[in-house]
Amino acid sequence: MAPDIEVSVIIPTYNRRDLLPRAIDSVLAQTHRVDEIIVVDDGSTDGTADMLQARYGERVKHVWQSNAGVSAARNHGLRLARGRYLALLDSDDEWLPEKTALQVAFLESRPDFGMVVCDVERIDGDYRHIDVFHRREVIREDGWALRWLLHNPALIPASVMLRRQVVDQLGGFDEALRTAEDLEFHLRVARHWPIGVVELALVRAMRGHDGLSAASSTYDDYVRVVEAAVAGARGTLDDGELDAALAGTYLRNARGMLIRRRWVAGGRLASRAWRLSRDRGQRREILALLPFGLKRFLRGLLPAG
Repeated sequence: MAPDIEVSVIIPTYNRRDLLPRAIDSVLAQTHRVDEIIVVDDGSTDGTADMLQARYGERVKHVWQSNAGVSAARNHGLRLARGRYLALLDSDDEWLPEKTALQVAFLESRPDFGMVVCDVERIDGDYRHIDVFHRREVIREDGWALRWLLHNPALIPASVMLRRQVVDQLGGFDEALRTAEDLEFHLRVARHWPIGVVELALVRAMRGHDGLSAASSTYDDYVRVVEAAVAGARGTLDDGELDAALAGTYLRNARGMLIRRRWVAGGRLASRAWRLSRDRGQRREILALLPFGLKRFLRGLLPAG
């Protein structure tokens, strides 16, 4: 770690030459200086390198790698970063100007915390407002957050600032996962470090743009990640709460699988959710999957048009 490097940001990108400047400009507009901007180019073929050199010169470090996926790109950047604090930003997202200042201040005031996140404004491909992801709805208080995150481990990487020691201890993102790598990382950090929340929307994150979140494998990866985290938490958290977290995971992903017409897999998850759930409302939701799935199945039998 270079002694004069306080904050580093890692921006993975792939063929987003037109979107990338908006992300970088939002870093350069921070009220608290970001000392190191690392763009990890995951095999782009759209002239990203030429654009970066012409527009930013030495202000941005451009690193090219053969296409290996977003986790490999983030990890490459994390290995190169020299800052005491590490931040992430996807190339289709942007920060608001106070993001760095407020998160650095939080970590400076709480030296035992490993990570701080913030609220996120979710936007569509035309940068129009969709909603705000309020992190306090999940992480109910600052500190040991695993018990809550097991119920909803969603993580928007652009909202994160990490202490370097977290990555030194735990490593980066799991490159074996095609999706849900951010969920796995979030849960792994929560198991070992306290996490805090800045209750302001300091990030604008694009949804539904060239992402993998709609891939069918997302449901399988999500379930495997939460199952592994629950298994690791046995003996440290209440079994009833762990079972409830698993039931909720199975219920959400069963519905997704039925939407994808994965009838057998969806039914299997619904059955697992039923066996674990003790909540009446949740059980009503599980029962509602039967007519939901049947309706989608019958609709699929109708001729197109």
